[in-house]
Amino acid sequence: METVVSGIRSTGNLHLGNYFGAVKNFLKMQRENNCFFFIADYHSLTTHPKPSELQRNIRQVLAEYLACGIDPEIATIFIQSDVPEVTELYLLLNMNAYIGELERTTSFKDKVRSQPDNINAGLLTYPVLMAADIIIHKATKVPVGKDQEQHLEMTRKFARRFNTMYGTDYFPEPDAYNFGEQLVKIPGLDGTGKMGKSEGNGIYLSDTPKEIRKKVMRAVTDSGPQGENQEMSEPVRNLFTLLNVVSDPSVVDSFKEQYNRGTIRYGDLKKQLAEDIIRFNEPVRERIEEISADSHYLNKVVKEGAAKARESAAATIKEVRHIIGYRPFV
Repeated sequence: METVVSGIRSTGNLHLGNYFGAVKNFLKMQRENNCFFFIADYHSLTTHPKPSELQRNIRQVLAEYLACGIDPEIATIFIQSDVPEVTELYLLLNMNAYIGELERTTSFKDKVRSQPDNINAGLLTYPVLMAADIIIHKATKVPVGKDQEQHLEMTRKFARRFNTMYGTDYFPEPDAYNFGEQLVKIPGLDGTGKMGKSEGNGIYLSDTPKEIRKKVMRAVTDSGPQGENQEMSEPVRNLFTLLNVVSDPSVVDSFKEQYNRGTIRYGDLKKQLAEDIIRFNEPVRERIEEISADSHYLNKVVKEGAAKARESAAATIKEVRHIIGYRPFV
């Protein structure tokens, strides 16, 4: 059994793209591995959120992942800031992380361009904190997207550097988790790219039926096919991709046939798509509301998750201190 660590962004609601990408695979992963899922609230401080936003976002994200099926009885789900051992390992790793290599990371250079008035040390050392999050549980696998591959490689580098410096093979060098199948890429409603919060083109799991209908009916299309068997434009392909994941195959086939005949009405397609998204999403949305209102359950989950995570992290810190040379006087 592999030990898997994955961070969960503590900003923003989950959307359909998250669900059909990471979340569905997390549900499978937790049954087959020793999984640690943490809400990365320390990482979010690099953008200086307000205290009220920080607490609200953590609660919302936690409720949404639980509603989707993350099982705290099987996996360890916890809040990053509840495990102070992470920050100690972060400090120790920073002692052997070099300015040049950190400044060359793609994510740091992107942030320098996008938020030039807030280039803080947390942004620079973001990969070190990420490494600490992972190797403190001696993870062997990490599910990462394309945008995080460089950070995983740096995690491997920091683990290898520690082992080399202290003449040990203590930390494993974690590999990317292979889900064994092609991840489903859910497009946005703006006609291009994938669904995402920053793009403002998503359907969120917490959206009401009214909000979903409004968003879908505003989705970008084109002027319609001008004849039979015309190639679909990207905006229309995107709507059919969404239809494929939430609708009955017979519905998809019917609209494809209409498109190929050149008789399709996009308004009808959008209405059907909206209702099918609502039908798919409503049980999850209701579960999110139920869990969000249950403070006792949320407190129980984070308390028990923190205890399990700290047990793992404390054992690592104790051994790391000994390896480095921090030992009690006899």
